[in-house]
Amino acid sequence: MKFKERYLAGEIPFEEIDRYIEDWGNSDEPCTLREYLGLNAEEEDVWISDSDEALMELLDAQKKKAGIKGTQAES
Repeated sequence: MKFKERYLAGEIPFEEIDRYIEDWGNSDEPCTLREYLGLNAEEEDVWISDSDEALMELLDAQKKKAGIKGTQAES
């Protein structure tokens, strides 16, 4: 499962993105980091142009729309 899917499902905290980035960097995956994380182009643009926090806010808005709470550890 990609980072975005797991984050939106409330399975992992946002900070896990760092582990996914490291795993991608150490892998032979032919995909881009965006694809590896499961982000769309708009999400990637916000992340690159603004910050991690801006991406987290964008994903949190998607969670809220879907009615998903934080990670199980936060519940």
